[in-house]
Amino acid sequence: MRVLNFGSINIDYVYSVDEFVKSGETKAARSLSVFAGGKGLNQSLAMAKAGLRVLHAGKVGKEGEFLIDTLKNGGVDTKLVEISDVPTGHAIIQVDDRGRNCILLFGGANQDIGEAYIDRSLLDFGSGDMLILQNEISSISSIIAKAKTKGMTIVFNPSPYSSLVPNYPLELVDVFIMNEIEATCLSGEQDPDRAAGLLVRSFPQALIVITLGEDGSMCARKGEIIRQKAYRVRAVDTTAAGDTFSGYFIAGLVEGMEISKALDLAARAASLCITRKGAADSVPWRKELEKWDFKS
Repeated sequence: MRVLNFGSINIDYVYSVDEFVKSGETKAARSLSVFAGGKGLNQSLAMAKAGLRVLHAGKVGKEGEFLIDTLKNGGVDTKLVEISDVPTGHAIIQVDDRGRNCILLFGGANQDIGEAYIDRSLLDFGSGDMLILQNEISSISSIIAKAKTKGMTIVFNPSPYSSLVPNYPLELVDVFIMNEIEATCLSGEQDPDRAAGLLVRSFPQALIVITLGEDGSMCARKGEIIRQKAYRVRAVDTTAAGDTFSGYFIAGLVEGMEISKALDLAARAASLCITRKGAADSVPWRKELEKWDFKS
C-alpha cells in the first residue's frame, strides 16, 4: 500500500502571550518563533516519524522552499510538491500560559491546487493505495472523487471545518478523523457519543474517529464504540497534537493494528507532542515513545 497525503504546507508564526488577544485589544507578545507547519505537513511528518513511507503533494511559494527540506528531513517523499507563484500559506498562532492555542490562517499556495496538478499527483496511485486529506487546500471535492475512481482508500480530517465540508462527496470517505468541534459541526450534536452515533448512521461505510482532548478519543463503527484514555503530561503547546494523533493513528491502520492499539499509539504520540513548542518540530519520532514514561 502506498500512502499519499495531499495537504497544506505552511509557515507558522507563533506568538507567546499570557492570554489570547480580545476584540479591540492591543497586546505585546512575549516572544515570536517561526516554525514549519500546516496540517498537511504536520500529518506527513507524523506518519513518516511513525515509520510509514508517505508521499506528500502540495504547493509552496518561492519563499517557502525551506519547508520542503523540513519534510525531507523528516523522512517524507516530496517529489510531488510544486512551487507556486502564489505566496506560501501561513498561520498566525497565539499560545497562552495554559498551552492553549488560537490560529489565524492564510491559505496562499495551498489554495492553488488545480485539476492538472491533481491529475499529475494521482497518476501513479491506484487500488489499495491510501489518500489522506485535510481541509486547508482547494479542490477537495475533485481530489476525493478522482482518488475514489482510482480505488484509493480515503482518510479525511475535516479541519479546519467550513461550510464547504457538507458539500464534499463525503459518502466516498472511508475514515473520518475529527475533534469534538468538527464532529458537532458535521453531525449537529454536541454530545460526542450522540455525534458519533449519528455520523455512523450518516456514513455507514466509514470509520469515525473523534478526539476529545483531555478525555482521550473514541472510534465508532457499525454500532461499536472503542474508547481511548488520554495520557497525563504537562502541556506546553497543543498546536500539532491533533495532527500527530492523526498521523500515528493512520500509521497504525496501515500496519494492520487493531483499532484499540492504533488509538493507543496515537494517544501516546499526541501526549508527547504537547510537551514541546511548535508544530512540525514537536512531532515525536516513534523511538521516542518507547523511552517516555506515560501516565494515565
